[in-house]
Amino acid sequence: MRLSSGRALGGALLALITGAVAVAPAAAQSYAARVRESQLPNGLKLILLEDHKAPVAVFQIWYRVGSRNEALGHTGLSHLLEHMMFKGTPKVAPEEYSRIIQSNGGQTNAFTSQDYTTYFATMASDRLGVVIDLEADRMSHLIIDAALFDPERAVVAEERRLRVDNNPVAAMFEQLGATAYAAHPYQFPIIGWMSDIEQSTADDLRRWYQSYYVPNNAFVVVVGDFSADRLGPELETAFAANPRGPDPPAVRSIEPRQQGARRVEVRRPAELPFVAISYHVPNLYSSDGAALEVLEEMLGGGKSARLYSELVYRRRLAHDVGASYDYTSRNPGLFTVYAQPLPGKSAAELEKALLAEIEKIKQASPHDSEVQKARNGIEASFVFAQDSLFYQGLLLGQYEIVGDWRLLDTYLPAIRAVTGADVTRVAWAYLTADNRTVGTLVNLPTTGERPVAGAVPMGPLQ
Repeated sequence: MRLSSGRALGGALLALITGAVAVAPAAAQSYAARVRESQLPNGLKLILLEDHKAPVAVFQIWYRVGSRNEALGHTGLSHLLEHMMFKGTPKVAPEEYSRIIQSNGGQTNAFTSQDYTTYFATMASDRLGVVIDLEADRMSHLIIDAALFDPERAVVAEERRLRVDNNPVAAMFEQLGATAYAAHPYQFPIIGWMSDIEQSTADDLRRWYQSYYVPNNAFVVVVGDFSADRLGPELETAFAANPRGPDPPAVRSIEPRQQGARRVEVRRPAELPFVAISYHVPNLYSSDGAALEVLEEMLGGGKSARLYSELVYRRRLAHDVGASYDYTSRNPGLFTVYAQPLPGKSAAELEKALLAEIEKIKQASPHDSEVQKARNGIEASFVFAQDSLFYQGLLLGQYEIVGDWRLLDTYLPAIRAVTGADVTRVAWAYLTADNRTVGTLVNLPTTGERPVAGAVPMGPLQ
């Protein structure tokens, strides 16, 4: 959830986060004390946070739809629609959206995750009206026809080949997710299965757009140098004409308790093997969520963390290690540890070593100083990352997606309360053999191509 564990965000998105910078807000002020929330009659929620340290603002519109809303045979529609949202309306020509933003000195992009699709622009605050009008227009008037759709579907298929099919580690993580989940749509890749992408139609996408891109399934987050008293009415005027739609269907799937270890192998040409071990865990609604955040930091939070210190530095088994946990996933997700061995070392050795590090946590509660170091690292990342207007908006949006942006104010108090006994307790509760899914990349001889370096669990797609 925090920036240091935002490995799932990907490098391009992290660059955007750190690029839209203003001075951090006063740490003593809660978000609840600074955010202005309202809701339009059509159901669109407005979340406005003034920050007057620089004449810049970040506009984000969030739709409550991602790969978790999809079904077999129709995976990848949320990500494909993200692409199509830049293909124009009766008022705005294809690809003109980005050109208009850039001509006004702004930057824009979008990303799709398991839980949401987000569009954003960073620009001078006196130009906010430009992006507001563009977003209000394409919320209800997007053109989706075969002439525009067919070429973009081919683009997405090629993106999948590049990101997954030609990336052995990413392909392994995709299979790991598909194996870890038996009932919940978190098993689907965000980009979609290739056969679903290839068979999708403009009609499929139009129905998806009409079902989910309605104001009552969306909210706007704006952070930066503006007056909420003036911006609120401007947003209401721009979006009031967008009609409320039927409430989209709820995701009713609940992942049953795993009752035995699972294992998946991907055999691909690659220079090195790779291993990842995932466990089903709760999200922030569990009292165990904060302890899992601290456990993630202790295991994978940099070169002084346990996995790097033991497997890379001391034992010389691996050149890449890490841990991943999404505190703000909409539904319970996965806690994952992963590593890539050095040449001459095997995936089996590394799997055994990863499991040994987990057992150490279980057998002996970490010392208070180690827990304090992890808590300090989490808090520092959380505070320093808020120099970014974009990241403040991202936090508000992620917490709103999972239930209520006000929950953001509970994060640091929960982290500060975690003890070594809590960390050991959650390790015993969730990091068990029966709750484990192991994914292994078995490296077959290569034909000269090099694998993508440093690949980690795939997160939101731009």
